[in-house]
Amino acid sequence: MSISTTIKSIQDIMRQDTGVDGDAQRISQLVWMLFLKIFDDKEQEYELLDDDYTSPIPERLRWRSWATDQEGMTGDELLDFINNDLFKTLKDLSFGPGDDARGFIVKEVFEDAYNYMKSGTLIRQVVNKINAIDFNVTSERHLFGDIYEQILKDLQSAGNAGEYYTPRAVTQFMVDMVNPRLGEKVLDPACGTGGFLVCAIENIRKNGVKTVEDNAVLQQTIFGVEKKPLPHLLCVTNMLLHGIEVPSTIRRDNTLARPLRDYTPRDRVDVVITNPPFGGVEEDGIQSNFPASFRTKETADLFLILILTLLKPHGRGGVVLPDGTLFGEGVKTRIKEKLLEECNLHTIVRLPNGVFNPYTGIKTNLLFFTKGEPTKEVWYYEHPYPAGYKSYSKTKPIRIDEFAAEKAWWESREESELAWRVSIEDIKANNYNLDVKNPNKADQDHGDPVELLAKYKKLLAEAAETREALKNELMAALERGQK
Repeated sequence: MSISTTIKSIQDIMRQDTGVDGDAQRISQLVWMLFLKIFDDKEQEYELLDDDYTSPIPERLRWRSWATDQEGMTGDELLDFINNDLFKTLKDLSFGPGDDARGFIVKEVFEDAYNYMKSGTLIRQVVNKINAIDFNVTSERHLFGDIYEQILKDLQSAGNAGEYYTPRAVTQFMVDMVNPRLGEKVLDPACGTGGFLVCAIENIRKNGVKTVEDNAVLQQTIFGVEKKPLPHLLCVTNMLLHGIEVPSTIRRDNTLARPLRDYTPRDRVDVVITNPPFGGVEEDGIQSNFPASFRTKETADLFLILILTLLKPHGRGGVVLPDGTLFGEGVKTRIKEKLLEECNLHTIVRLPNGVFNPYTGIKTNLLFFTKGEPTKEVWYYEHPYPAGYKSYSKTKPIRIDEFAAEKAWWESREESELAWRVSIEDIKANNYNLDVKNPNKADQDHGDPVELLAKYKKLLAEAAETREALKNELMAALERGQK
């Protein structure tokens, strides 16, 4: 059975439960169950590697103790256990400084989780479906990506899924180009379900992790912040599945809520790769965390200022931003001026419409920059649709192989129909407007204006003749009817 079929069958079971209202609650219900199952599967690995391993979860509450027996607790007994023992205990877990940090992760997850289901019989059916997946099998472990892709598709009808979702092809391309390396601190300050961080982990493992010591370094260098409970829980679970044993560096918080002046050199990172929420508006108090000249309610603009603060000298950034940031004036102009003075904004990849369909139709851009030296020129690359495409959709998403042309061009840049460059002098003269159209693209020939006007007048005359003929026929028919 495919993973999408499994998830659909689970949600069909949940729809029979009177306590679960809508897709958002069904997804939230599914995710805390998946977390416990995955955590238990990971603990089986820890126990094989460490004879002295002790779970931070009380024995009776571990998934293996109450969930794996298909004929185990069910009905009112299971419901009472989940509501009055499992949730109550895990929400109130307490730990000392020397305790296993995994326990803090469990507590943090369950502080924002709820059991919405009211039928213990239906809960048992859901649990038995989840037990069919073994996340210790490599092939099935990778299925978690499919699971949360399915969850995100379902979230589309439950709310603002676009806040959490960046197409895998875009995250992969951005990480490939920024190329985070072993030992570098990597941050996504609006990490959603962890797509960028997963790509960064895979990139570092492929190119730099050779020993146990290397892996230990990797464990300490992946950082993420997400303010909403559901994507945060998905991200933590995703990190566990991708080998981050104690994902305590994935915090649930609003990165913008901390005053900019409170950040110290210790907070700075080598790499920021992110798709910050755009089109959003932050509450009034958030603006006061930023210098007066950069205060705005637009979330994406605030994140750009934050990223400039958090990057170390020579640190690298890859950020998804809407067209509005490129051509906007006022505060946006001052932010772009700061970006271009403090960083080398070497590349803007302009994506076509529809990349983020069906979540948003806003046109987006991928900005790549290095902190520490001012921009001298900006290269643009206009990403084209594949042959035969007029737009992207859920069934025809953007694919990673479409970025092969950009990758081939990246190290040996030349102007072409898709690539052009603009000097910093021209950008300044245009009041820091970065919304520069492709000058090398042949404009569509709409014809000679005089000929077009003549054709237009002829069409108008023909339309007038047709109206007059219809009018005459109608009048004649009325006259015949009166006789």
